[in-house]
Amino acid sequence: MTSASSDLADRLAHVRWIAGGTGAGKSTLTRLLADRYGAAVYRGDRAEHGWLERCTPARHPHFTALRDLPPGGMWRDRTPRQVFRAMPGLHGEAVGFLIEDLLALPGDRLVLVDYFGILPRHLAPLLRRTDQAVLLLPTPEFRRRALTTRYADAARARATWGTEDRADVLAKRLARDALWDEEVRRQARLHGLDGIVIDGTTPALELADRLATRFGLGLR
Repeated sequence: MTSASSDLADRLAHVRWIAGGTGAGKSTLTRLLADRYGAAVYRGDRAEHGWLERCTPARHPHFTALRDLPPGGMWRDRTPRQVFRAMPGLHGEAVGFLIEDLLALPGDRLVLVDYFGILPRHLAPLLRRTDQAVLLLPTPEFRRRALTTRYADAARARATWGTEDRADVLAKRLARDALWDEEVRRQARLHGLDGIVIDGTTPALELADRLATRFGLGLR
């Protein structure tokens, strides 16, 4: 770790990261921990809307491409692997935005980051200790149930996927997310970050307890 990255990790020492894959229950666990420990919550999915307004073609070509697409456009006439390769997070485009936003928050309060779109190789330099982050990785069955439920509401599906066929996009989404999980696992091994498999057999409160212990919450 360089001195610059070490200084940044020190400035972000109050941050805990809940990352990994989509549909794993990150938001639920973040809410439980925030309520329990009075932490601030940073939701990356919501923040992305602001990033699209701040992105530039030179620095953020993949975010810029998304900004110019209509709802559902990223899935049209593309394979899951093509969509995966076009993900801004794969290319580290979210990192600068995350750093800017987190450093703008008060540093004297615990912050929980709920965001899937950062890979271990981009996350590791932001950590003073590896136990500041956890990667949640749902089984295919758990994710399918979660996303099927999430997009059962026609209005929500239309706002996200436009006029694209929901069954077709869901199939592509599941395949793309499996590719993302594979990359997360590969990089996690290289950078010493731990993952938790989410299969629905462990209650959310028990998982929250595990994360609190890992993050050292309630010990200060």
